[in-house]
Amino acid sequence: MTTLRTNQDLDPAALRQAFGVFPTGVVAVAAEVDGALTGLAASSFTSVSLDPPLVSFSVATTSKTWPDLRRSSHLGVSVLADHHDEVCRQLAGPVDHRFDGIAVSISENGAVGLDEGVAQFDCTVYREVEAGDHIIVLLQLHAVTDPGTGNPLIFHRSGFGRLADTA
Repeated sequence: MTTLRTNQDLDPAALRQAFGVFPTGVVAVAAEVDGALTGLAASSFTSVSLDPPLVSFSVATTSKTWPDLRRSSHLGVSVLADHHDEVCRQLAGPVDHRFDGIAVSISENGAVGLDEGVAQFDCTVYREVEAGDHIIVLLQLHAVTDPGTGNPLIFHRSGFGRLADTA
């Protein structure tokens, strides 16, 4: 039998390790802001509602990218494909090089989608909710691409993986 830890045992390293056992997909959230491609990678993406159509992701309150990104009238959210592990690392790297060599499409509203993403959404900020050291961002969907047949990139135990072939 495993002993349940008490709240005095909830140090950040233990929490990160425990949270990491739950696999998640990874998305790029991006827009053209002041003529420059701006974006970040998030592993906290989830569907929220069909009516109205809403999704969410979380971003650290210390993010230097989110204050710029949120100024765009529309945001693109791209579900990263299972071969995008390096793209994900790049999107988390130096701001000036996040989109180097990455094929993107830009909507007339400034939403940026990764051309090889498994699915792409055009969104606007619906609401932001402060939640500890993060902000939960609720996005309202305005358009979605045909998801196609690719598989998503999986983030699990602080590393990237792929879905097992179920065919």
